[in-house]
Amino acid sequence: MMWMDVLRGRVHKLGDNVDTDQIIPAPYLKDLSPQNLASHVLEGADPSFPGRIKPGDVILAGKNFGSGSSREHAPMALRYAGVRVVLALSFARIFYRNAVDGGHIIPVTITEDAYRGIDDGDEVEIILDSSAVRNLRTGAEFQMGKFPKIIARIVQAGGIFSVGDLSRLQE
Repeated sequence: MMWMDVLRGRVHKLGDNVDTDQIIPAPYLKDLSPQNLASHVLEGADPSFPGRIKPGDVILAGKNFGSGSSREHAPMALRYAGVRVVLALSFARIFYRNAVDGGHIIPVTITEDAYRGIDDGDEVEIILDSSAVRNLRTGAEFQMGKFPKIIARIVQAGGIFSVGDLSRLQE
């Protein structure tokens, strides 16, 4: 993953409790190729979704994104589809760790104001250093949850298993 402190993308807005079976339905786990996982991403939430996602797009979700099983294929499917970041009001803990540990996507917690102030199809700019997200359609800027630099470094390095000695990630 090429690392940037500022990410831009078109938003796909989802609701609360999007679980791992919606992100990548179980029948598609027989073929773990990137092409297969990407071609079925979020099909469980919306069958037309895989045809609409483009590289660089951003998922905006409500509460408890990634709940359900401990399926590490869910963040993999998102990454293979080109999603670099998921903005959500909250994440299921296991999904968050799988996203970071695998180096797949950047999970960022946002505020209710940000969720309400960004619509499906809007383009956003996510500024990791200042913990802000800007709606480029409206110009509105929202604070997001503080994004830990260690998490950014783990994702940038390709995941916890690619990092090796974690002490080299410290400032």
